[in-house]
Amino acid sequence: MPVADYKTYCKMLENALQNHFAYPGVNTTSMVTANAALQAFAEKNSDGIIQVSTGGGEFASGLGVKNSVIGTISMADHIRRMAENYNVYIAIHTDHCSPKKVDSFLIPLIMETEKRRSKGLPNLFNSHMFDGSELPLKENMDMAVRLLERCSKCGIVLEVEAGVVGGEEDGINTEGIPAEKLYTTPEDMVEVHRRLSAVKGARYMFAATFGNVHGVYKPGNVKLKPEILRKGQEAVVKEFGDAARFFLVFHGGSGSSKEEIKETLQYGAVKMNIDTDTQYAFTRPIFDYMAKNYDGVLKIDGDIGNKKTYDPRSYLKLAERGMTERLMQACDDLESSGKTLFR
Repeated sequence: MPVADYKTYCKMLENALQNHFAYPGVNTTSMVTANAALQAFAEKNSDGIIQVSTGGGEFASGLGVKNSVIGTISMADHIRRMAENYNVYIAIHTDHCSPKKVDSFLIPLIMETEKRRSKGLPNLFNSHMFDGSELPLKENMDMAVRLLERCSKCGIVLEVEAGVVGGEEDGINTEGIPAEKLYTTPEDMVEVHRRLSAVKGARYMFAATFGNVHGVYKPGNVKLKPEILRKGQEAVVKEFGDAARFFLVFHGGSGSSKEEIKETLQYGAVKMNIDTDTQYAFTRPIFDYMAKNYDGVLKIDGDIGNKKTYDPRSYLKLAERGMTERLMQACDDLESSGKTLFR
């Protein structure tokens, strides 16, 4: 089935909100990782969101090009072609884009979709994330509103963030920030809705922060407060009515307990990003393979090794399957399994 169109994507988000489940938003960096994600969603009969970050796009473009825009477009093209072979809906999303990269990354990608639409072609991307959390809220929303206006005109959902996700991901390190910045206030959520709802007819997702941290930490090190999402949604509904309820996004979800994940689903989380856990699930089978087959992958003491053993396909297939299985677990944890809208 082709990548979801705008109407179908909106139905996906509405279905998740109404039925208290969320889609894994899985970061990918190559054709292999994208294929792993597609297979996982298909096996779990779950619609899903496949993401590319600025760093992931740069990596996908290769060491000789190192261009995040070209690499991200290439990834989106591949995902779109491969998605046609599966009976689930897939949305293509770009992850964190900071204010300083809007002009060099986000705008060119929006322009790519605009160019395609002018030729009667479907969107290349379903949604983009603008992460203005480093800015004061007013400046954050000023930029977000301008981007949302442009996205809305070409059927793109915009994800925004207020409050800071701790830790480090994709070269962005927020460790050491004041603890209060890790928690979005109800007042912030009311203001975000007030500003973004002024763009009539636009659809958006909101990454509110409730102590979530990028990366994996030992139990007890991350102090999540999912009730912040509940209080924020309640404040928004009280001010603007039930239809104002946010499509919330859970960032920094790797290593969270099933109980914490379950609680966020009750408060409106419709997407949870997963990257760290799937990275490990991809890499671990490669390590196991190398440890067991070192004499075949290395030309030791003048020997010739074993071509079948050091053929990259031999271990990348294992890595792909490892990532697929971890993402299948995420579908179960987020309760999206078996809930595709595809008929």
